Amino acid sequence: MQATRQIFADWALPLWLTTSLVITAGIYLRGWLLVRRTRPAQFTRMRLTSFFAGLAVLWLAIGSPMDGFADALLSAHMVEHLLLMSVVPPLLLLGLPAVPLLRGLPSLVTRHLLAPLLRSLALRRFAHWLITPLIAWLLMNACFLGWHVPAAYDFALEHENWHVVEHICFLGSSILFWWVLIQPWPTRARALSWGLIFYLVSADVVNTMLSAFLAFCDRPVYVFYLSHPNPFGVSPVQDQVLGAVIMWVFGSLAFLLPAMVIAVRLTATNVRRFEN
Repeated sequence: MQATRQIFADWALPLWLTTSLVITAGIYLRGWLLVRRTRPAQFTRMRLTSFFAGLAVLWLAIGSPMDGFADALLSAHMVEHLLLMSVVPPLLLLGLPAVPLLRGLPSLVTRHLLAPLLRSLALRRFAHWLITPLIAWLLMNACFLGWHVPAAYDFALEHENWHVVEHICFLGSSILFWWVLIQPWPTRARALSWGLIFYLVSADVVNTMLSAFLAFCDRPVYVFYLSHPNPFGVSPVQDQVLGAVIMWVFGSLAFLLPAMVIAVRLTATNVRRFEN
């Protein structure tokens, strides 16, 4: 209890992050109201709720006292990473954010700053390249594995600015990864395919390999937790095993549940075709 009270006592409201998320929410709401006038069936209240929930979970992960727990416990850090990579991106993308965010900005910003960029053929091709399945998969898993290399992991915890960069890498690469699956409008939707199941299952294999290594390793992998003993009385090895289990179980569910949904839909489609 004393350690928990100390973390809450040391916590301070992150003004820059909080202000940025509130402004983003306001821009999205304004754009959502404008787009909803012509597309009420597409931009439902659930879209609005999903996007706001994504922003709220993002703040919870890196702006709330949870970030203090993540600095003290590897297991809490894994929860933070799980939220950033598997919860926030789908929630934001299910809000179909591209058009509402553009429509919600002041017209001067859209016309003079963003319009030339959006008209750039090279930039549009680069954006489409980023959300091709292979590139999105590689970027997400490279960030996931790269930042869990002990030297990089410890370095990020020791240097707050690099810790922010780590979070940006996790969130940005995961948005690309989930974009392939959700394909938020106005992205040109691809038909569901069995390849998406491989896309998800292979990502789960990467998650499982790292989780299994951390769970079955008989020594602490990250030096940070040896030089900064946590105040909760949990041994570094026990904390590491708990973090690995959290990442293994809930991380796998984030990949396998959508894979099961896609498999059921594809099977049902094939059955209907066979019956006809």
